[in-house]
Amino acid sequence: MGFIEAICISAEKGTVKNAVESATLKDAWGIDGDAHAGEWHRQVSLLAGESIDMVREKLPDLAFGMFGENLVTRGIELLGLSAGDLLEIDGGVLLEVTQIGKACHNGGCPIKTATGDCIMPREGIFCRVISGGHVARGASIILLSGDKG
Repeated sequence: MGFIEAICISAEKGTVKNAVESATLKDAWGIDGDAHAGEWHRQVSLLAGESIDMVREKLPDLAFGMFGENLVTRGIELLGLSAGDLLEIDGGVLLEVTQIGKACHNGGCPIKTATGDCIMPREGIFCRVISGGHVARGASIILLSGDKG
């Protein structure tokens, strides 16, 4: 079982997100107040805290939200997920994985410029909200479906 280490939102797409203590996820919409919410397949993005730790070896001051991620997880193997897998967060929030990775904005984000690499295109997980609810930092997250051992 993993947990939510950080929750990040932004008012505009293509900008750094800011960490918040909690957020409301709405059915078939995404995170209330986040620019990426809407009727599409990338309503919520996830990135593993363990992956962010590796980037912090080169950029120690890297803050949560710098990759544009909504939820930073720890203790759950995001890299093994596939489209169609279901994740459940405390309180009955249900997410369906819809996409793995995406191109950086404008072909290269500030992180890629500084380090020569960006993990979001390979490791970013995108989901749609099947069942919403309130999520706070520290909430547990588990894989409900998928044969990931």
